Amino acid sequence: MLFDLSALDATNAYKLLVSTVVPRPIAWVTTQDLDGSVNAAPFSFFNAVSGNPPVVAIGIGGRAPGDVKDTGGNIRRTGQFVVNMVSDALAEAMNVTAIDFDKSINELSEAGLTTAASAKVTPPRIAEAPVAFECERLVIVEVGVDRAVVLGRVVAIHIKDEFVLDPARCYVDTPKLDLIGRMHGSGWYSRTRDRFDMPRIAVEAWAGRKAAE
Repeated sequence: MLFDLSALDATNAYKLLVSTVVPRPIAWVTTQDLDGSVNAAPFSFFNAVSGNPPVVAIGIGGRAPGDVKDTGGNIRRTGQFVVNMVSDALAEAMNVTAIDFDKSINELSEAGLTTAASAKVTPPRIAEAPVAFECERLVIVEVGVDRAVVLGRVVAIHIKDEFVLDPARCYVDTPKLDLIGRMHGSGWYSRTRDRFDMPRIAVEAWAGRKAAE
């Protein structure tokens, strides 16, 4: 079935996207405003988009035209943010920080979480998160009246010691991170425990396979 997005409203286009682009990693973003207040919020329009330089992209929606939420506003004003990854053990705490609290409310405190100092940026990271990416804003692309895409250069990465297999080789025990991803609907998520190994095929191996048929 063909869906012509020019004939659909934004709500239905959104439903088609989030029902089919799954699972999506979750950017649990901490920012700090000019007054020192810290904000935390999860976003599932997120991914790593470049390895050299290391760059992540986050789609941040708003509550109204011109509004990109506290996270987007803080990034605009300070140019810095931290992306914390969400493990299964932290899923409920992450969900608490997604509540539409007033700006005066500290989401991390409400969720029973603590912060740790970052090394190269001002916003703190979430101490309980297994991984945290310190980021500096590269560019903000306006893609709608209430949505922006933030590109951030990763300048430092924190990974808890128990998940690092070999620091010299930068080997990480990815399965042990037990990260979760966003699925469809208003509340579906997935775990990353169901995996299969399928190495890439070298062109020479493919030619040999074709010749053997």
